[in-house]
Amino acid sequence: MTTTHQHPHPDQHPHPVRHHDVLIVGGGAAGLSGALTLARARRSVLVVDSGRPRNAPAEGIHGLLGREGLPPAELVALGRAEVASYGGEFHDAEVRSVSREADGGFRAELSDGSAVHARRLLLTTGTADLLPEVPGLAARWGHQVVHCPYCHGWEVRDRKIAVLATNPVVAVHQALLWRQWSGDVTLLAHTGGPFDEQQRRELAARGVDVVPGEVAALLPEDGSAELTGVRLADGTEVACEVLAVGTELTVTAPFLADLGLAATDLVREGVRFATRLATTDPTGATDAPGVWAAGNLTDPAAQVAVAAADGLRAAAAINADLVAEETRLAVDAVEFWEKRYGESGQIWSGRPNASLTVQAADLKPGRALDLGCGEGGDALWLAERGWRVTAVDISRVALERAAARAAVAGLADRIDWQRVDLAHAFPSGAYDLVSAQFLHSPAEFPRERVLRRAAAAVAPGGTLLVTSHAAFPVKHDHPHPDMHLPTPGEMLASLRLDPAQWTVELAEEHARHDHPEHPVTDPDARPHRDSTLRLRRTA
Repeated sequence: MTTTHQHPHPDQHPHPVRHHDVLIVGGGAAGLSGALTLARARRSVLVVDSGRPRNAPAEGIHGLLGREGLPPAELVALGRAEVASYGGEFHDAEVRSVSREADGGFRAELSDGSAVHARRLLLTTGTADLLPEVPGLAARWGHQVVHCPYCHGWEVRDRKIAVLATNPVVAVHQALLWRQWSGDVTLLAHTGGPFDEQQRRELAARGVDVVPGEVAALLPEDGSAELTGVRLADGTEVACEVLAVGTELTVTAPFLADLGLAATDLVREGVRFATRLATTDPTGATDAPGVWAAGNLTDPAAQVAVAAADGLRAAAAINADLVAEETRLAVDAVEFWEKRYGESGQIWSGRPNASLTVQAADLKPGRALDLGCGEGGDALWLAERGWRVTAVDISRVALERAAARAAVAGLADRIDWQRVDLAHAFPSGAYDLVSAQFLHSPAEFPRERVLRRAAAAVAPGGTLLVTSHAAFPVKHDHPHPDMHLPTPGEMLASLRLDPAQWTVELAEEHARHDHPEHPVTDPDARPHRDSTLRLRRTA
């Protein structure tokens, strides 16, 4: 008799965990460009974004060929639609924390309580502008208060421009740069002075007046009309139509420490003007294995076109890294299992696994997925009982052997045999039964990730059945002492299922039986021990 557990395992997460090849944190130009590249590479990609882009106040994007002047929100909408057309997904939230998992992947906890598992991370969270604390400045940010002449210079050309100094190096550089767009540029010393003799000579040569004194407010102070000037602390008013501000740029990724990463200061002539996340090569790889970064997070001065290029470059590197990993795993797995099945004409007994025959006997036949089907004993048993079966394995030898048995039994039309390397691919569709019987491999194999994908493939009302060795027999033809054999609790915890959508009907270690009263034993009459999970998707 199976046991229904009314309470979820304590390690179960209250929200379902989604699983993707790549999680992109940040949905601006860099993140969307990376997502588009990865989605077109047929990767499962999720973009998590808080919906607060740095360039939101700007009226248009400039310097992006073919999209000149396009409003930032429109660019994001177009980019999202393009990514979605290739299967990319989006989630509007913030990433609160990131941890590395046992399989080498990452788990991100989101602000809405959900979580995401991904094999690789692309960080494109960008930077934030730290604005000077001057009354009225923040309200006009992105309009009459600007920071970048390449972003706004053409739009404010030939107007009366004042540059607010917060440090002398950046302020002088800005004033001389803005002089390219207007012949009427004033440098407000504010808190940025004093300026040395060479700086004053350069400013004078370009016709830039320097006004001493700290700026107290923007005019009009109630913000009811376009900017007309600034008021200094001594009451002096200085006329201007545009105020240029050199902001300090700071990294906006509070979870970096979780990954062993930290922002570094960018300093010019002893003055910090930005923070950034340093990368180890031009593709955006960081010091944390499996983590890339792109856009303003790594280059605070990058405009949209550069950020988009960074995202594409990083995405291509991530895909290449995944391909290398998948190839290595595939070589090891294919060579091991083809050799194993090739050792003789039949490896297993030909009978179905006892756990399957006991646990699936009372299930109504529907669509079944048999993971690691081997020579087909389980798939044949299910097909005989009316199931339509998708049976997958990595070994071509095993599949050919199983298909031949199905043909002899007259069941060929009920079983779809598929060669799938579950380490990096998974059959499509939803199934009423997903069975993973002894899905172990001496070759490196991401078993937990595969089982999480197995759970995701269970249709509402369907069953996930997972049976594992609890211990190897004392006498075993192919011992693997380094292989970890999970307990039922460990298997359940690794799935991280939503308790509102799943019922745990069985989670126990037991003796293996080929009949309720006949335990399977080794040559010394010691019973084989297995662990079984039977879970029903209720939602």
